[in-house]
Amino acid sequence: MLDFVRNKQKSIIIKLAFAIIILSFVIGYAMLSAPGGPGGESPTAEAAVINGKSIAYEDFQSAYSNLYQIYQNIYQDQFTPALEKELKLAEKAINGLIDQALMQDEAERLQLVVTHQELIDAIAKVEAFQVNGVFNKDRYLQVLAYQRMNSDQYEAVKHNELLLDKVQDHFKAQVNVTDADIEEEFRNINEKINLNFVSLTAAKFEKQVKVTDESLQAYFAENQETFRIPEMVSLRYLQFEPQRYLDDVTFEESELERYYRRHLDQFEILEKVKASHILVMVDAEADEKTREERRAYAEALLAELKAGADFADLARAKSDDRDSAVKGGSLGYFTRGSMVKPFEETAFSMNPGETSDVVETTFGYHIIRVEEYTEPGLRSLEDAIDEVKEGLRDDKARQLAFEKAMDAYNINRKTGDLDAAAKANELGVKETGPFARDGYIDGIGRNEEIINTAHLLEDKALAKPVQTEDGVILFGIKERVASYIPELDEVRDLVTAAYRAVESKQLARTAAEQLAANLKAGASLAKLAKQANYDIEETGEFTRTYSPFVPRIGTSEELFDAAFTLADDQKAIDGVFDIQNRFVVAEVKQRVAADMTALDQAKREELYNSLFARKQTEAIEARLAELRSTAAITISARVQDMVNKENQP
Repeated sequence: MLDFVRNKQKSIIIKLAFAIIILSFVIGYAMLSAPGGPGGESPTAEAAVINGKSIAYEDFQSAYSNLYQIYQNIYQDQFTPALEKELKLAEKAINGLIDQALMQDEAERLQLVVTHQELIDAIAKVEAFQVNGVFNKDRYLQVLAYQRMNSDQYEAVKHNELLLDKVQDHFKAQVNVTDADIEEEFRNINEKINLNFVSLTAAKFEKQVKVTDESLQAYFAENQETFRIPEMVSLRYLQFEPQRYLDDVTFEESELERYYRRHLDQFEILEKVKASHILVMVDAEADEKTREERRAYAEALLAELKAGADFADLARAKSDDRDSAVKGGSLGYFTRGSMVKPFEETAFSMNPGETSDVVETTFGYHIIRVEEYTEPGLRSLEDAIDEVKEGLRDDKARQLAFEKAMDAYNINRKTGDLDAAAKANELGVKETGPFARDGYIDGIGRNEEIINTAHLLEDKALAKPVQTEDGVILFGIKERVASYIPELDEVRDLVTAAYRAVESKQLARTAAEQLAANLKAGASLAKLAKQANYDIEETGEFTRTYSPFVPRIGTSEELFDAAFTLADDQKAIDGVFDIQNRFVVAEVKQRVAADMTALDQAKREELYNSLFARKQTEAIEARLAELRSTAAITISARVQDMVNKENQP
């Protein structure tokens, strides 16, 4: 069982921290690699103009695409369209580009430069370019080739990164932390409050809502647009599937080489070892005596191995990792980053056939035997020729499918005759059911390009072919039903549900306002809740560091600030707080003051370091905000539209 050994605790937070590091590189590379610039692009190709200097739309696309891939790798199956919107990738990409442009202007104003020696030294320190801790030119070029970059491109990016580091260092130069800052931080961390609260939802009052024909008619009359039936279209389409054209694919030998170089990532050989282990497990809370006893036991097992015992037999009989023990201790192959650090460092430092001394990790004591080692590198074209041919053939089949669809479109677009296109290509015409702009196309799925194009397409016209995962789609309109406002009877159930929701929410708000008024007048929240048959809850103790999150309630900067700024002689927190469709009324149950005697020198140093780092970040953000306030910034309508859509509820 690799659970004992594999480090599965890599949190999203750690991955995001790494992603932020990548982001500066991604944006820097976009700005330097794409053909943007003050005089090189037409206005339609601009993503933004900063103080008269253009950021090319291609730069923005590159930054956005790389951000998309980063977060997709982080979240994997959890990376849904909803999460993509929540992450606001377009906003992140354009803001990153703007900030870098502003810092480049600031570097010019401050006359900051990066020397050639500084550049060389910085590149030599990159671990990815080192072998045994020393810069290796062959590894350097190999890594760049894998990233599809040459040394000139990378050095330009690195130069820009170092220059921006100098700008940020200048921003941070005035930062200092005083004793008063440290004491305030200590209080913020250690002062605690505990709240009593009542949370009222619309659902609690839904049964009190009286629905009559008159009230429903009035509500529907005022909100007709809410119930508008959207335009619906259905399609007739041809599907050009790439596999139909595999037998028609031909290619030159030179194309194999080109495909191989464009897809080097598919042929990467990861550094890995094949190893077995014997684990003597030790509980994390074990005392020193127990640890010494368990280590002595591990040393005794190691002595048996040195005396000639068979590793696999001993692992089966003695290892506490039972899942690997049944396989003679075998863990199979693993790469760097898969195991806890001490285990990994030992395994990758050994030669095949060697057995380690006792290795201590958080799981206990291990004896490791390495069986095989695979060096990192790239499979040669000769070794990967079958996969290269298959990949190139698939690519060309997709291209042929697209060309066939484009030919059919160009030949028939004036007449819109899909049947003629079907006959010429020996394809059957398929049909979809009706769908709206926010709908799903049966037989095709949720394809934004097809959906948007279909709703703009004229009747009896053909749309340009669209690439999908299942082939190329050539389509026309089968039927269109215009948008309309329905009669009440057609949507009565929807209107009734909406009316109940609105009215019950208002009843909940009114009840919460009355509760808050009574609480402010001096009544006990517990007594008021009991009288009204409301549940009273408790947050538990929390500190200012939670801001703006309130335990068991949710995120509310307004409630958080009100709770911590309330006078010591008061309990009732004034007002009703609308938090995640709940109306919250709260009071302070308990306050716990910070014990300032616990602020010793060691704690002062710890707080100094954390405060200093935070203030440095704040200094950079403040200076960038200042530069933005005085800069002439124009964002193209195309990019702004993407940002606006991300910020829509």
